[in-house]
Amino acid sequence: LQKLINQMKIMEIEDPNLKVTINTETGEYLLSGMGVLHLEIAILEYLTKKGIEVVTSPPQVIYRETITGKAGPFMGKSPNKHNKLWFTIEPLEETALALLEQGKISMLQTLKHQQQILIDAGYPRDDAKRLWEINEHFNFLINNTHGVQYIQEVKELVKAGFNWAMKEGPLTGNPIRGVKVRFVDAKLHEDPIHRGPAQIMPAVKQAVFACFLSAKPTLLEPILRISVQVPAELVGAVTSVLTRKRGRVLEMKSRGNLMIVEGELPVAESFDLSQVMRAATGGRAFWATEFKCWRPVPQSMLPELIRKLREQKGLKPEPPKAEDFIVEE
Repeated sequence: LQKLINQMKIMEIEDPNLKVTINTETGEYLLSGMGVLHLEIAILEYLTKKGIEVVTSPPQVIYRETITGKAGPFMGKSPNKHNKLWFTIEPLEETALALLEQGKISMLQTLKHQQQILIDAGYPRDDAKRLWEINEHFNFLINNTHGVQYIQEVKELVKAGFNWAMKEGPLTGNPIRGVKVRFVDAKLHEDPIHRGPAQIMPAVKQAVFACFLSAKPTLLEPILRISVQVPAELVGAVTSVLTRKRGRVLEMKSRGNLMIVEGELPVAESFDLSQVMRAATGGRAFWATEFKCWRPVPQSMLPELIRKLREQKGLKPEPPKAEDFIVEE
């Protein structure tokens, strides 16, 4: 197998779109290309001819979880019942999201530098000054507590619990994106041994999930920007394909004898695009795609999609409810 992989790496030089990598955790070789057709011809057929059994599966789309409303404050209680923390949640402002998406704010910058960039961009000064953490999936943790004892001693634990909650959301186990979590109050035990990581982090996660599930949660799906070059007489076929795949046509331009159709398409609908587009245009359409943005999944599709994603991860089909995380004093 190693000899075969070496041969495929030689192929990679001839075909720069063919990639061979190894998953260091599982030891599996990962083969990737520019689509279903490319993989079938350049990889699967090659391996099959060499007598190698190939296991394939449908491509999986990576979604993000987010909210459309506000909720809180909700309390999280530590397993030993000695610590109580309150949080609220709301969608992150477009100003902050734009800065993060454009790379003007990065995880490599100091917190003070990040705060100043936000202030210069017109972000609320009080929120920027109280910012504790910017999560890798574009989420903010803001400290709005006042006069809480031992708050600095648990600061890093609260941040760790926040990042833990953002890593796998309660709906489908996918990362949470684009939310602003406020730490609003806390009652902490005076003895440090009773407010360690095993106590504070679960309490933070519990409260954040209670807030999240109460704030009209939904899923975000990745959207591709697509540009299709096609003879003018086949424009209708291209627009029909995009429409059937939940896509949209944004602009059409002419270039000589060709028409250029600019549009967008959900990643989930793009896996068989080469076959469908080829059948509709007789192979006379040429296109390119790139990632454009994240967009909420249509409400009509949401329940079934959540169920499907949870089953893929081996979770119970029905997602948890806010009541499962809400606790009383």
